Amino acid sequence: MAESSDSVSVDMETISLGGKEHIVHTGCGPVSVAVFGDQDKPALVTYPDLALNHMSCFQGLFFCPEAASLLLDNFCIYHISPPGHELGAAPISPDIPVPSVDDLADQVADVLDFFGLGAVMCMGVTAGAYILTLFAKKYLGRVIGLILVSPLCKAPSWTEWLYNKVMLNLLYFYGMCGVMKECLLQRYFSKEVRGTGQVPDSDIVQACRSLLDERRSANVWRFLQAISGRHDITDGLKKLQCRTLIFVGENSPFHSEALQMTSKLDRRYCALVEVQACGSMVTEEQPHAMLIPMEYFFMGYGLYRASQLKGSPTSPLCPSCISPELLSPESMGLKLKPIKTRASLQV
Repeated sequence: MAESSDSVSVDMETISLGGKEHIVHTGCGPVSVAVFGDQDKPALVTYPDLALNHMSCFQGLFFCPEAASLLLDNFCIYHISPPGHELGAAPISPDIPVPSVDDLADQVADVLDFFGLGAVMCMGVTAGAYILTLFAKKYLGRVIGLILVSPLCKAPSWTEWLYNKVMLNLLYFYGMCGVMKECLLQRYFSKEVRGTGQVPDSDIVQACRSLLDERRSANVWRFLQAISGRHDITDGLKKLQCRTLIFVGENSPFHSEALQMTSKLDRRYCALVEVQACGSMVTEEQPHAMLIPMEYFFMGYGLYRASQLKGSPTSPLCPSCISPELLSPESMGLKLKPIKTRASLQV
């Protein structure tokens, strides 16, 4: 690639919303990493879904006070954006080859090397969940835990391939047009929060729609091209040397794929949380539903929220709603049992 380099380096740092943004040059080109928190703490690496960055994919979760106290008290957060998806990104030159999913996973390794990180916790949403799982497979021992939201694990089905082809053509000929944004919003959110002709979009959908206007369509096209060319990674998932917590919205178009992935993981080290009346992006649509499962997941690593476990009256997932299996001693120790926990909208 024209913009690749033999070593990992950084040529720009900007302060953004309390974090520091680094443009890190990797073997597969530059990538933006927004760092929040004390870098002496354990690292949590995030990777968003298609056409999103940390502001549009993880803001709901990290702005949730209970989740912020759990995550920011225990981790330094490293938000990796797909190439060209950061705020204010320039169009990537068409002369630069489109990266493969393996290239994107290798970029994650380069980012860790630049910051001097060893083994990290990872959190990814849909396409980002695929990239981080692939990274965990390729770099065994560098991931201590995976938190995956509506993850992908197989090659695209014919239906998804055709849908992606439509989006690729829309991006190529029309850019981030209204139809393209509707395709993406259907990918992210359930119909409960998407508007209709008579009902306006919810606030989170309106905010996401506005942020999509800022994406460079050529850069989104490149990431979609890479994800459309992904390969099946279900073989060997049982060899992952980390525990895995999977969230999936019941209305996610990738619901069945998340269930398939759960069945392929070592059942001693994984847990599944299904969130009712929710789309793919649980981090934005129902972030409170992630809080209690994450708390018990992190207990296995000796990590706790500053204010000890308390059921929040605003949380759609409280201890009384959780399968007793998740609260068992086994699930809080070295192993997580294979369960299906449903987060109800009713407390």
